Amino acid sequence: MSYRPLSANWFTATRWEGRLAYGADYNPEQWSRPVWQEDVRLMNEAGVNIVSLGIFSWARIEPEPGVHDFGWLDEVMDLLHEHGIAVDLATATASPPPWLTARHPEVLPVDRQGRTLWPGGRQHWRPTSPVFRDYALRLVRVLAERYRDHPGLVAWHVSNELGCHNVYDYSEDAARAFRNWLRSRYGTVERLNEVWATDFWSQRYGDWAEILPPRWAAAFPNPTQQLDFQRFCSDALKDHFRAEREVLRSVTPSVPVTTNFMLMGNAKGMNYADWAGEVDFVSNDHYLNPGPRALDELSFSAALTGGIAGGRPWFLMEHATGAVNWRAVNKPKKPGELARDSLVHVAHGADAVCFFQWRQSRAGAEKYHSAMLPHAGEDSDTFRAVRQLGGVLEDLSTVVGSERGRARVAVLFDWESWWVSEFDSHPTCLLDYRREALDWYSALVELGMVVDVVPTDAPLERYEVVIAPVLHVVPDELSERLHRFVAGGGHLVTTYFSGTVDEHDHVRLGGYPGALRELLGIRIEEFGPLFEGESVELDDGATGTLWTDRIELTGEDVEVLASYRSGDHAGRPAITRRRWGSGSACYVSTRLGVAGLERVLGTVLDRAGVVSELPESLRGRVQPVVRQGAQRRYWFLINRTEQDVELTGLVGAELARSARAQHSDAASVLPARGVVVLESSPE
Repeated sequence: MSYRPLSANWFTATRWEGRLAYGADYNPEQWSRPVWQEDVRLMNEAGVNIVSLGIFSWARIEPEPGVHDFGWLDEVMDLLHEHGIAVDLATATASPPPWLTARHPEVLPVDRQGRTLWPGGRQHWRPTSPVFRDYALRLVRVLAERYRDHPGLVAWHVSNELGCHNVYDYSEDAARAFRNWLRSRYGTVERLNEVWATDFWSQRYGDWAEILPPRWAAAFPNPTQQLDFQRFCSDALKDHFRAEREVLRSVTPSVPVTTNFMLMGNAKGMNYADWAGEVDFVSNDHYLNPGPRALDELSFSAALTGGIAGGRPWFLMEHATGAVNWRAVNKPKKPGELARDSLVHVAHGADAVCFFQWRQSRAGAEKYHSAMLPHAGEDSDTFRAVRQLGGVLEDLSTVVGSERGRARVAVLFDWESWWVSEFDSHPTCLLDYRREALDWYSALVELGMVVDVVPTDAPLERYEVVIAPVLHVVPDELSERLHRFVAGGGHLVTTYFSGTVDEHDHVRLGGYPGALRELLGIRIEEFGPLFEGESVELDDGATGTLWTDRIELTGEDVEVLASYRSGDHAGRPAITRRRWGSGSACYVSTRLGVAGLERVLGTVLDRAGVVSELPESLRGRVQPVVRQGAQRRYWFLINRTEQDVELTGLVGAELARSARAQHSDAASVLPARGVVVLESSPE
């Protein structure tokens, strides 16, 4: 991936040079002018130095076609600048105004079953609509020309959460664009027929005009058609981003451009590893997913954001101070979680901490979504926590611009494997790619490891151990890179349903795991998925679910690390490890869960000579994350528990902490849900 050469770190060009950026989405159009004055006063009190402005304001800025009202936005821009608050200005194209969809209903998206998605919510537009594109780019140009010289403008924010609600459109516009995308990719219908294997079920095409998106069908749609449509949908939204970006660059070439990714949960429609090189700095939105592993998921997503940013600083554009509004049950955060969650993102490279939103709305669909300034006002625990976090971020000013610290272990994350492994008509519909990747991450954190999460095109040679869970789609180039990694001394771990297909979703023949069969020294004839609730026992004490394989050892130096004790493959290998060159390749044929994976990883890490720098007494209770500056190293220590933890055996001076333990002022105590940052000399 590559970034447009701006300054080494755009934050240093702002008026708060040397400070972490801190703020929120700001929606002054929802409030009267006297409230704006109160807002900037309280923003200054809280330490806010940046806001994202104008995200959903198209109908205000352009109340009718070609007629613009900038008076209120001029006033807000000036007011913010006067109070030292910079603006990440949105292009306002996330949701079209009612007049546009009333005049041009053909811009509305269509779902897989042919149903139109009507106005009344947000993002009701087709990524491939030429009509929408024309109106949107006109607005972008007018905005750029009006604010090109405004001293408060520090960045452009294209649209908002592109694809959050409209990633999959099956309209006629989408069908035409899909055909053009396919023609560019394959050149001829004959080549497409070969790649899509259209002789199956008499799907052979004779003309481009016959090809459609994979709409609601009588039976399972063609798998490669589904894969290409996933790629196309990601590319269509990326193309819209590029179109807005190029208008902005033509008018304001020195102002960086970004858009907020959604690296969290199941927002899998956009291949963000592919998008990362298109933005001037990576931005992400993340909302905590409640449950026993909520903190690990947050950390995993932040690590993945840092991974696709190439280890460079990035921007946390949105997260929540407390409850959200869109789950079935929306619980507030516990004391300490607001600061802890924010600092976990900073630990993984965020140089900006922002929330949705500044002032909690009193009406509309998100009125019960938390904000920096809640309905209760400034005399509230939430606002006191917001002020306190502003002070903590001030203490962390020296961290600004530092990059990801060295990790010896990485988890690979691959969007195409995520897409394809969860397609229909597979050995099981119970497979959850992201959950498996998170299991491995959690197990490594339990062992006290510093862990990166990186896309498959990341340089592997910087790591000693690489985990590739459910690496289902393996093109030749990736297979060769993994072979070189192991031969050069790296230690690879992969799992069930890996190496199975190439980039066209064609099965690699000769036995599973296909592209990785020789490297692993094993061969599998048939998959053995398990029913929901079914499990098998391993002879190392672990329990397997979801999947089993009947493994045949075919290579030299293949070691059996564990065997099945029960199930159809009792007595046969369940986990294997093969020495290859100066490295090794390990295969795990069942879903083990976090506890079971700790056993496997203990063996792999020991044989690779990789040891946690965290004292043994802290492993499992505290997660270490490292940022590295030119002169200093920053250890972020995150309490994963609900109890205070005594910090012992650590080197470094305390730089900042999220809170002190309730019943102790001792610097050595890390409170429940707390974070402490230690500063030391580089390695």
